[in-house]
Amino acid sequence: MSSPPPLPAGNGTGLLKAVYRRVVDNFLAVVTVPLAAAALVAVARFGPEELTGRLLREARPVHLFLAAFLPAAAATVYLMLRPRAVYLVDYACFRTASNCRVPFSTFLEHAKQVPVLNERSVRFMTKLLERSGLGEETCLPPAHHYIPPYKYCTLDAARGEVDLVVFGALDDLFAKTGISPGAIDILVVNCSLFCPTPSFVDMIINRYKLRSDVRSMHLSGMGCSAGLISVGLARNLLQVAPRGTHALVVSTETITPNYYVGSERAMLLPNCLFRIGGAAALLSNSPSRARFRLKHVVRTLTGAQDSAYTCVFQQEDDYGNVGINLNKDLMTIAGNALKANITAIGPLVLPASEQLLFALSFIARRVLSGGFRPYIPDFRTAFEHFCIHAGGRAVIDELQRSLGLSDEQVEASRMALHRFGNTSSSSLWYELAYIEAKGRMRKGDRVWMIGFGSGFKCNSAAWECIVPAATAEGPWATAIHRYPVDIPDVLKH
Repeated sequence: MSSPPPLPAGNGTGLLKAVYRRVVDNFLAVVTVPLAAAALVAVARFGPEELTGRLLREARPVHLFLAAFLPAAAATVYLMLRPRAVYLVDYACFRTASNCRVPFSTFLEHAKQVPVLNERSVRFMTKLLERSGLGEETCLPPAHHYIPPYKYCTLDAARGEVDLVVFGALDDLFAKTGISPGAIDILVVNCSLFCPTPSFVDMIINRYKLRSDVRSMHLSGMGCSAGLISVGLARNLLQVAPRGTHALVVSTETITPNYYVGSERAMLLPNCLFRIGGAAALLSNSPSRARFRLKHVVRTLTGAQDSAYTCVFQQEDDYGNVGINLNKDLMTIAGNALKANITAIGPLVLPASEQLLFALSFIARRVLSGGFRPYIPDFRTAFEHFCIHAGGRAVIDELQRSLGLSDEQVEASRMALHRFGNTSSSSLWYELAYIEAKGRMRKGDRVWMIGFGSGFKCNSAAWECIVPAATAEGPWATAIHRYPVDIPDVLKH
C-alpha cells in the first residue's frame, strides 16, 4: 500500500480534513498503541515473574487451553476458507499497423460510397468525428478499406480480422511471458457481436495446439464491459484450481461484419467510434513472476429496467439493415449503473474515513428525506490510477465529473481513445499500457478499471502493482513520446 499523502499546508479546511483522515484511517493504531503502552507499564510495574505466577495460580487449566487453542483454530479456519489470491502475470495488446490507419478524410470518403448515406448523414458523421475525441491514427480492419466497405465484410474477412488481432496479441503475450501454450489450463474469450462456428476458443486451441483438457469458454453479447467479466470468471476458476494454474483471457471485438449501411443516426454512431483492437492477459494463482495482484472484481447489472436493457440494442432499422442502436439516454443510464457499482465496491477499497462520511450522508438523507446531497466518496484516496472505458468523449467526461478526477487521472483514457478509438472491452488494457509506458506505475500502486456494456452493465476491477513494466514496449512503443496531446472540443481537418 502507498504511504498516506502529506498534510496540506494550505487552508484550515484542508488541514482539518487531512487530520480527520489520518485519525479515522489509523483508528486501530490509535486504539492499540495506548493499550500496548498500558500493558508494558503493567509488566514493568509487577515484573514478568510475578505476572506469570499470578496467571498460573488464578487461571484454570481449561482457560489456558482455550487461550491457546481458540486463536490457533481461528487462524486455521481463516487460512482454509480464505479465497486464493489471483495474479496478473502479464498482458499484451494488439499493435495496429500503419496500413490499417483510417484518417477522417478516408473514412468520410468511403462513407460517401454507401448508396443509402445521403449528404445529411455524411454531415452528421463529420460533426460526430470532429467532436468524438478520436485522432487521425485510429485503425479499421482490412475489409473496411475497400470501396464500398460493406461489400467486402464477409465471413472470411471477419475470420481474417480474428487471425490478425487475437493471434497477434497472443503471440506477443507468449513471447513476453515465456509461457508455453501447453501450460494454459483455462481459456476465456469474449467477443460480443461475432460468434462463429467453430468458436474463438476453438480457433485459439487449434492455432496454438492447447491441451485437450483445457477448460474453455467464449462469452458473447456481453458488450464493452465483457473484458472484466472474463477476468472475474477466470478468477473464480483459479481460486478453486491447484496452485500454479494458468488462465488465458482474450478480449476483442470483431467489427468487420458489423458495418451498418443504413441512415439511422443512432445506429451510425458505432461506425464512427469503434476501431480494431484486442488484448490478451495471463492470470495465475501463483505469485511467481506476477506483475499485478487482482484485489476485487465487482459487477453491476441493471438489465431488469427496460430502459437500461434497451439503451444499447442490436436491431434492424426500417429497411432491414442490422446495426447497434445507442439510445439518447445512454449517459444517464451509465451514470446510474456507476452509482450502483460505486456503492458495491466502495466498502471493499475505500479507507475508513471515506466510508464513515458516506455512511453518515446515507443516514442523513434517509432521516431528512433527501434534504442532503449524496456524498460521492473520494476514490483518489483508494487508487493512484484510473482506467475508464474509452467508449467516447462523453463517457470519460461524465466519469471525470462524477468522481472528481483530475485531467491527469483520466489522461490514459483520453489518449487511448485518441490513438486507438473505442476498442470495446480491450480499451482498459490499452489504458493500463499507457500508464506503464509513461513510467507512472510504482510498486504498491492501485489501479481501478471501470467498464460499461450493453445490458446495461458497469463492472469494476481493482489491481495492485507488484512489479512495474521495465520498458515501454507494447502498443504505445512508437507513439508514447508524442503523448499526451491536446484534444480540442472540435477537431478541424
